This record gives sequence, structure tokens and C-alpha cells, in this order.
Amino acid sequence: MNPEMVKKIDAVLDRVKDPESGLSVLHLGLVKRVRFSEAQKKLFIFTDFQSHMPDCKTCVFIAKLVGDNIIRNLAVEFSLEFPELEVEFV
Repeated sequence: MNPEMVKKIDAVLDRVKDPESGLSVLHLGLVKRVRFSEAQKKLFIFTDFQSHMPDCKTCVFIAKLVGDNIIRNLAVEFSLEFPELEVEFV
């Protein structure tokens, strides 16, 4: 991946915030890896929300809602930053 693309990806990850802590997705490590397929014109976003799940059974439901919201926000931001690419979350 070229350095300009890496810079844009990091900017997206820094812009999207966890609504509970206010920290960026980049800081929290919720996105483990981003892969670019030039042939498919696609970004693959590898996330890790599972290791951040609380032990409380009731709290897991809330955490999943927050995670879904973060993924929606990431999808919007990646689409704005890379309108020519498809984004897939893995």
C-alpha cells in the first residue's frame, strides 16, 4: 500500500470515535488490519470487537449496539475518503 493511502486510512481511523470513551478507533485498536485489493477495487477492514466485550451478559447487548454504530461510522468515513473503492468488514 502506498504511503498516501496509509495516511488516509489512519486519518479515517482517527476520525471515528468510540461514543462511550471519546477515543478514536485507531487508539483503541478496534481495527486490526486494512487490506487493499487493487484488482477488486476493495478495502477489507479487519475488526476486533470481540476482545473488547464486557463480561456482564446484559452489557454485551449494549456493547454490540455501540460496535454496530462504530462500524456504520467507519463505513461512511471510508466511503467518503475512498469513493472509488468498495469497503468490506471482516
